[in-house]
Amino acid sequence: MIDAHEDRVGPIVTLDGPAGSGKSTTAREVARRLGFRHLDSGALYRALTLALLESGIAQEEWAEMDEHAMRALDVTVTPRGTELEVTVGGRRVGRELRSEEVTSRVAYLASLPAARACLLNLQRAAGAQGRLVADGRDMGSVVFPHADVKVYLVADLGERARRRLKDGGVEEPSGDDVESQSAVIARRDRHDSEREHSPLRKPEDAHLLDTTRLTFEDQVTAVIELVEGV
Repeated sequence: MIDAHEDRVGPIVTLDGPAGSGKSTTAREVARRLGFRHLDSGALYRALTLALLESGIAQEEWAEMDEHAMRALDVTVTPRGTELEVTVGGRRVGRELRSEEVTSRVAYLASLPAARACLLNLQRAAGAQGRLVADGRDMGSVVFPHADVKVYLVADLGERARRRLKDGGVEEPSGDDVESQSAVIARRDRHDSEREHSPLRKPEDAHLLDTTRLTFEDQVTAVIELVEGV
């Protein structure tokens, strides 16, 4: 039986890993092919960051907020067919989540216990019925510890840097570009791994998938095979 939890109608699949390992794009495509919903945890942290910025609350005050105050910012995630719609204050958000202002602050927001507690409940509610592919940095270790399939994606630092640059529109990154981006990612890796709350780590029961030399199709196929094999 694919799922031991009676209240689910299908499995939960988690994809965790460091920045640039391919988890988000892979999770989205796996979900599409399986007909599951895709939970992008990063989008929720960005939505909460956006809500804080729009609220006018100074960043210096964020650490003093409790979970109740974070919830009052009205970030929601709602199932819409095979999609999960993220809203802030009742309006659907998308492109604005990738603004420089949000991007420069989301890592700090994600380190705050109250923010993580607030979004933990939203994420678990999104997966209550199963048939979900969730990606992030603590999906299999904290958010869905009883997920049916857990995958931990890794890739060489240089390869992750090249992917990030290409995602940002740099088709032919130079050696200096890759070196500079590698330094940025390495700092993020250290921050994510050393933070006190929900640090980035491979769940003991997760399948390790090194995507350095895999094509995108190979990555997607590998995850789907794991799901179908449960």
